[in-house]
Amino acid sequence: MKKLLGLGLGFMAITALAGCGATQAQSNADKALNVTMIGNPATADPAISGDSNSSSLIAQTEEGLYTLDQNGKVVAGVAEKVVKPTKNGTVYTFKIKKNAKWANGDAVTAQDFVTSFDWQVNPKSKSQVANKLKYLKNYDAVQAGKKAPSALGAKALDKQTLQLTLSQPQPWLPDILATAAYPMKTDLFKKYGNQYGTSAEKTMSEGPYKLVGWSGSTDSWSYVKNQHYWNAKGVKIAKVNVQVVKDPGTSANLFKSGKVQETVLSGQYIKQNANNPELKTTLNSSMRFLEFNDKKTVTHNTKVRQAFSYVVDRQALTKNVLQDGSAAAKSLIPTGDGDDPTTGKDFTADVGNLLSYNPKKATQLWKQAKQELGIKKANLELLTADTDEQKHVAQYLQQQAQKYMPGLTITIKSMPLAQQIAKGAAGNFDIDLDGWTTDWRDPADFLQMADGTSSVNFTKWDDAHFNKLMKQVDDTANHTTQQRWDLLKEADTYVTKQAGLVPLYQQAKAHLVSDSVGGLKYTMMSDAQYKYAYWK
Repeated sequence: MKKLLGLGLGFMAITALAGCGATQAQSNADKALNVTMIGNPATADPAISGDSNSSSLIAQTEEGLYTLDQNGKVVAGVAEKVVKPTKNGTVYTFKIKKNAKWANGDAVTAQDFVTSFDWQVNPKSKSQVANKLKYLKNYDAVQAGKKAPSALGAKALDKQTLQLTLSQPQPWLPDILATAAYPMKTDLFKKYGNQYGTSAEKTMSEGPYKLVGWSGSTDSWSYVKNQHYWNAKGVKIAKVNVQVVKDPGTSANLFKSGKVQETVLSGQYIKQNANNPELKTTLNSSMRFLEFNDKKTVTHNTKVRQAFSYVVDRQALTKNVLQDGSAAAKSLIPTGDGDDPTTGKDFTADVGNLLSYNPKKATQLWKQAKQELGIKKANLELLTADTDEQKHVAQYLQQQAQKYMPGLTITIKSMPLAQQIAKGAAGNFDIDLDGWTTDWRDPADFLQMADGTSSVNFTKWDDAHFNKLMKQVDDTANHTTQQRWDLLKEADTYVTKQAGLVPLYQQAKAHLVSDSVGGLKYTMMSDAQYKYAYWK
């Protein structure tokens, strides 16, 4: 009897535990993940997105032909498989998954990618990321308005077959297809035109989550599981609530109180959490730099730009001002952005440290510049985003420049990121504290920021020698990989010494992640993807 009774009680206990487990699983399935973002996204239109906040929103709600696995490796996304190019690396033919669906249940088609890519390259879109597709056939002619966008090398052979034809090989194309090339819902784009992506109602998702409650200016919205997503069964968390929190102190407090489970930290709050096992810090594929408006008399002067570079103690800036794990820039290229094809040596190490702190030289250059310009004083405005990080960096730069460049007055103008980008694109600035985050490991993506032919060159610095170097870098059909590497090093050295852009620091990303959440991983090239998250 005792044995039978024991068995019965054991069975009852197991049944009870199983019931608890089922209840817990059910409650977790309905439990929302609460996260923060440091600023407001400018757009949900993947064809024109040029800021990191928009890219983050789009990466959670859209999926390209390829995507990234949990470890940041390129794998098949909407496409059936990762394909090998034909015709000497210039033709890619993709089959779209039959079960790839938009959030309303409509099939994702090859035309949806063509619609997006054509709009991205169309000069009327004023896309800041058009050049990510610059190796597509007829890109230059379309950008110049000499050919219609339909001439671009992106064709829907049938409903499920997309063919991309390149003008020359592009070895890093898979990275772009996984992180920066998404479809647009063709019928919605026809309906809304350039208003597509200005709100959740004027866009549609085909990725793991659909965008809900985003108006274009709201400080909070949600990612809600797209039940029509081809891999919906792999998405464990049904809803992610996003809140814009610009102040890192507020972020830290929200996390500490349990109101958010993932948040970004900066400055002293990273230092305060140095021993917290929930802190995840990774160097980012992002470089912060100063852009000087080349169309304005004072900032056109090379010696003015060089003087600014010399007043920046980049080690002090990263260790004492930022305190977030960011690394002092050595050139325009961040560490980890490419390897020598012969030796495997990192690009930045190969080029060496091209930047130094020399206030005495800065003062000398500034004095010479004033003589060349025929001025004794100058007033310049420093444009920056209204984040805690950027405000502190701007204040440091203001202090250093005014101390070692006598007669110079710097006025800081902070604003939401979307407004800063708009002013930068319009050339409505003197100095812009800007940055760039790449989607693939290739130094050319940063160097193009100073290319006189590039749409993302806000400075309008147009140096003939540098432009020639970049044209050679882009000519992958007539240069070996090693020759191209050497040209990249020459271009980086030239632009840094000429201060076409003034590099400051390679950004670190520091996140607090609740130990109750699994699956959130960060790499140099990618932030965490919520589609891999789960409740422990």
